[in-house]
Amino acid sequence: MHETIAVVFDFDDTLAPDSTSGYLSQAGITDLSSFWKKDVASLTEDDWDPVPAYLYKMIELSLTGRVPKITKDSLIEWGKRLPLHEGVPGVFARLKNVAKDANPRANLEFYLISSGIGDIVRNTPIANEFIDIWASEFAYGADGGICFPKKIVSFTDKTRYLFHIQKGLVGPQARGKPFDVNKKLKPEQIRIPINHMIFVGDGYTDIPCFSLVKKDGGVSIAVFDKTLGEKWGSAYQFVHDGRVSNLLSANYSEQSDLSIFLSMAVKNLATDIAISSGTYQG
Repeated sequence: MHETIAVVFDFDDTLAPDSTSGYLSQAGITDLSSFWKKDVASLTEDDWDPVPAYLYKMIELSLTGRVPKITKDSLIEWGKRLPLHEGVPGVFARLKNVAKDANPRANLEFYLISSGIGDIVRNTPIANEFIDIWASEFAYGADGGICFPKKIVSFTDKTRYLFHIQKGLVGPQARGKPFDVNKKLKPEQIRIPINHMIFVGDGYTDIPCFSLVKKDGGVSIAVFDKTLGEKWGSAYQFVHDGRVSNLLSANYSEQSDLSIFLSMAVKNLATDIAISSGTYQG
């Protein structure tokens, strides 16, 4: 009997303001709009994928000295002090309590799948809340600076990690085994069915996860940062296209609409598990 629920988060603009922009800003890039809409856009217009495009442009910034050398230590340091959206630190314990109240046998786990930079997101104050974190990665040269994209997480790449969660291919023991995710499992070997997943994201790279989770009976939630008015229209499009179950402001405080909706989703999944197992006491 599957009794584990997974809440899977994107990171940038979902749990925190864009962490890459924040890093570049504190590194001295004053015109972030030009970086994204000119430098990175010039590559995407030449048919680059958006994620390797921004990673490449960061390497270029570092190598040409337009910013202080981008090193692992500098990315880690930024991760430790970047801001989070309102209420984020407290949402994890609250949702675990909701699951246990609804079904003492239910186990709630958190995962993070991000197109952002792994050495940033793995060093945030909330990183220890996640069973596993997958994100884009840099390789570092002999001088300690970023020199090549080591891993790219973008669009359908994100769905790959939903299947890692589904099959239990998580943690240090799953590293360095990229082909294991393709193994076919019997239904009883599945650790977390996709219909036991809640996916929370904000942007275009999240669309494949939104669609997969919703299609297979899970819950997809789009969030938007109220300070980024230019993104509201694209966020609403996820609802219009039927890709998500709801669209809510990225405020995780206890009485926010998002926190309440997440609690309802967790409670319903935990209750459904209890009913299926014959242990429901309601």
